[in-house]
Amino acid sequence: MAAIIQINQLTKRYRRRLAVDALELSVEEGAIFGFVGPNGAGKTTTIRIMTTLLAPSQGDVLIAGHSVQKSPRAVRRVIGYMPDIFGVYNDMLVWEYLDFFGACYHVPPAQRSGILSDLLELVDLSHRRDDPVESLSRGMKQRLSLARTLIHDPQVLILDEPASGLDPRARVEIRGLLVELARIGKTIFFSTHILADVAEICTHIGIIEAGRLVAAGSLDELQKHLTPHREVSIRLLAGAEPAVRLLEQLPGVLEVTAPQSNGDSELQSINFSFQGEAAALSQVLSALVGAGGQVLEFSEQQRDLEEVFMRSTRGIVT
Repeated sequence: MAAIIQINQLTKRYRRRLAVDALELSVEEGAIFGFVGPNGAGKTTTIRIMTTLLAPSQGDVLIAGHSVQKSPRAVRRVIGYMPDIFGVYNDMLVWEYLDFFGACYHVPPAQRSGILSDLLELVDLSHRRDDPVESLSRGMKQRLSLARTLIHDPQVLILDEPASGLDPRARVEIRGLLVELARIGKTIFFSTHILADVAEICTHIGIIEAGRLVAAGSLDELQKHLTPHREVSIRLLAGAEPAVRLLEQLPGVLEVTAPQSNGDSELQSINFSFQGEAAALSQVLSALVGAGGQVLEFSEQQRDLEEVFMRSTRGIVT
């Protein structure tokens, strides 16, 4: 699938400080892309350049084929931007807030009423339509802000820390909305430092540190790149020593740990590293069973995003 966001050698300097350093990144159409990094890594600076709010020192960003430097107005038409701060709109009712932004985007008055109703239903705020914006909870304000980004039906949503400061229920609701928006064809690019949100919904991930992209790809791709071998755990009903000797002779087995007791004299555990695909790993299980091993459990240890993040970064802040 073609890239709808293309970041080319993007650089931003603030006097002696390099906030973004020759960033290269592409995002496919329809992706949910999580832009991950610690505070001060360059996430917000990158997003402000992508949304035409900040000029780069060098490089460019193309969104749906439009350059943020050469065609900023065209970029604004195809993106919906949700900043990390809601803003102050305390004198407005919920429907007035959306109607105001609909007018800003030149949505015809005859169409705005229907669009507003549809968006409020999408973000589950129809019952708060006539309430003051200031009466909404933090989570409701985030959902309303997300509705605002959709008012002109953009192709790409760019969200800066959309789950920041939300309670667990509100975070789950925001994640569900992002998945639904991707399902109906939107491309979503959002920054965060909450790894659980990324692991839960993202199709692709970019990790930034000190202004540099240190890793990018799907979670599976990053896991395989950073930890090319598999970690496997076996539980057996006795007979661990013969199993260890057999494992050490099998192709693809890299390192086998000594058997460990599980608190039951009859149960023992063996851990080993394996280089190869899943089909080859299944042959290891077949060999153990074929040799008479009483295997109760044979499982590959799953590597999570936290491990990928820690392996990719060094704790540098610019």
